[in-house]
Amino acid sequence: MMTGDELLKYAKGLDIPLKREEAERVASLLRSRRIDLFNEQERVNLLREIAAITNKQTADKLNKLLKTFLQ
Repeated sequence: MMTGDELLKYAKGLDIPLKREEAERVASLLRSRRIDLFNEQERVNLLREIAAITNKQTADKLNKLLKTFLQ
């Protein structure tokens, strides 16, 4: 499971603007759900929730990060 600190580390490496509080909330969201990231619809729904925590641009960039884990 990803922690807020791990998410911040990856986000920083990919130049994704993410505040610590946002990272903690997103990591908590990821830990609380069983999401099949290979399922496009589930990933889209997750990204909508992430956009509500952060913003659309950050959610789009986080989507790129999530896709790196899918490869």
